[in-house]
Amino acid sequence: MKNFFPNKRALLALVAACFVVCTTMGVRQTFGLYSSEFESSGGTSNTEFGLAIAIHAIFWGIFTPIFGRISDRLGGYVVIVPALVFYSISMLLIGNNYISGIWLQINLGLFVGIGLAGAAGTILTPMISKHFPNENRSKAAGIVTACGGLGMFIFPILASVFKNISTWQMSFIFFSIILFLMCVPGLFVKLPQNSINTENSNIDNRSLKEVLKESFAHKGFRLLIIGFFVCGFQITLIATHVPRYVQDKGLADWTGMAILALIGFFNIIGTLIMGYLSDKYSKKTLLSGLYFLRGITLILFIFLPASNLSAILFGTSFGLLWLATVPATNGIVAQIFGTKNLSLLFGIVFLNHQLGSFLGAYLGGYFYDNFGSFDYAWYMAIILSFVATALHIPIDEKPIQRVRTTI
Repeated sequence: MKNFFPNKRALLALVAACFVVCTTMGVRQTFGLYSSEFESSGGTSNTEFGLAIAIHAIFWGIFTPIFGRISDRLGGYVVIVPALVFYSISMLLIGNNYISGIWLQINLGLFVGIGLAGAAGTILTPMISKHFPNENRSKAAGIVTACGGLGMFIFPILASVFKNISTWQMSFIFFSIILFLMCVPGLFVKLPQNSINTENSNIDNRSLKEVLKESFAHKGFRLLIIGFFVCGFQITLIATHVPRYVQDKGLADWTGMAILALIGFFNIIGTLIMGYLSDKYSKKTLLSGLYFLRGITLILFIFLPASNLSAILFGTSFGLLWLATVPATNGIVAQIFGTKNLSLLFGIVFLNHQLGSFLGAYLGGYFYDNFGSFDYAWYMAIILSFVATALHIPIDEKPIQRVRTTI
């Protein structure tokens, strides 16, 4: 472990990030469990609920590169703490029944989007990657992402417990309190003490325009952006609508919670494995294989007869593939461009992920309300899996010529 952590600041930043990501990603994983409660208490349709998730997805994507640029220059805590405050406020308002009409779109949409943009794994992963050399970078990213999976396992269970022993509103009050408490570890996510001395890390004082021009000129970066769209579409479609989907298939209410919890638990294993493999093997090949397996998993889930067993197997298998995309995707960006602008560049890749998330959340609800089924959204998710499989194959992972050891 001593060889893994370059210094004490790296250790503190990683531990702090794990606590924050566990909470922010865990709370987000529960939203799909409340669609029925929002409908009965606030008259919210599936389309409106899906739109709120879509709005927070798109604002999450828009603000991530902005917050990434700020954290690249000033440190992660500068954006983490304000984001957690917004996230906490949104949960408090929802817990006090501000869930009708525009309030739903502001609270579950705008405020949650800002909170996730500044304090979710998608921004903390590149923040933490800065502290580690290339040979350990994907493993560190995998640890942070895995802690998000731990939260996604714990919080759906907590939500179910609160709904059974109290009211659904109390779940959100609890979420609000714990999110606010996460401001304390958030203060420890700072910039590295020293630049990491590898061929992929150098002092880069170029302007924003120069950084963006170089990155978008790289074919692999463009392909990575397009491919990450697929990840967003699939995971948001599942997290938002699978609880209602399994209910409509006649399965017990607990199966929706079980799927989301199993996804969270096995996501821990999947991201740690992918983080380990990404430091040893071709990241683009691993990503291509992962998207192919997602397509096969979706086909089996949709076309085999619905049962509690198939639900459990789906939660387990898709959990292994859930956020396992993040360590390899983040690793490719760092490997090509270095780490100085990593939060910004990964934020740009993630923005397209959130465009996919927007469509996954919104179209799932739209198809359901207009056609009485989620099937068309599932078909799209399956086709996109194989599109992403092909897109990652031609990516050139080699560091660009500009990136050399200058320290």
